[in-house]
This record gives sequence, structure tokens and C-alpha cells, in this order.
Amino acid sequence: MAPIAADNVQPIPASLARRLAAATYDLILCLALLMAAVALYKLAQVGWYGEARLRALSEAGALDHDPWLSLLLTSLSFAFFARFWTHAGQTLGMQAWGIRVQNTDGSTISLGQAMLRFVLATLSWLCLGLGWWWMLVERRQRTWHDLGSRSQVVRIAQEKTGH
Repeated sequence: MAPIAADNVQPIPASLARRLAAATYDLILCLALLMAAVALYKLAQVGWYGEARLRALSEAGALDHDPWLSLLLTSLSFAFFARFWTHAGQTLGMQAWGIRVQNTDGSTISLGQAMLRFVLATLSWLCLGLGWWWMLVERRQRTWHDLGSRSQVVRIAQEKTGH
């Protein structure tokens, strides 16, 4: 996608509040996707094992740590974010809050950058959000996942409609 930045105008970094609002919106959407995936996965297990065998496995605790389900949910979560980030630079939450992830030249990020963003954002949350709070002290207001993926999250200009 072509760069969006206007003639030598420096983009305005998205605030922590906007980022967190967009993340909350996206979390709700992503959780709905993951719940649907779990339901389909469990239906497939019933078809594969049969209801009685699946119940016995569940009661024995054999399904408590299902690596295939973990892989499915992680992969779907990544795919959800990567698809939006690499095509329009915006998830649905980012669209609602008027922010966009992009390279410094205004172009959309690559799949590799999306992977880095996803992994580093996950690590940031696991560190009690420290990577997000980092933007409050970083000169250009970048999070760990911005820095690691060499991208930025900026506010986008809202088009004025004559209403």
C-alpha cells in the first residue's frame, strides 16, 4: 500500500489511552472469534473420539493441557491481527479509535513485522503491561512492540464530511 503521510508532515503518535481503547475493542472481537473456534474444535473432538470417550478423557484430566488447541488459538489470534495490520494498518478497534500501525514512511507493515509486534505485545502484557507503559517515557512515544518491529502507531486524520 502506498504511504499515507502527507508532504513532510510528522504523524502524531497515538496516545496510550487510544491504544488501550482500541486494544479493548479488539480483545472483545478476538475473544468472540476464539470462542467460536473452541466450539468448532470441541465439536470436531466429539466427532473424532465420540461423546463417551471424550467425557472420560475430560474427567481424567487428559484434555486439560491440549497443545493442539493452544496452537489453534495462538495461530488464530496472530492471523486476526496480522491480516488487519498488513493490509490496512488498522484492526477494527484501531479504525474506531482513529489510529493506524505503519512504517515510518507511512506504508503498511510486513508479515514479519506483524509477527514481531504480536510476540512483543504478548510479552509486554505478560510483564504487566510494562511494554505499553514504556511509551510514556520513550521520546517518540513508542511501545516495546513498536520499537521491536520498527513501526509506529499514529493518529489518522478524520475526513470532514460537510454535516
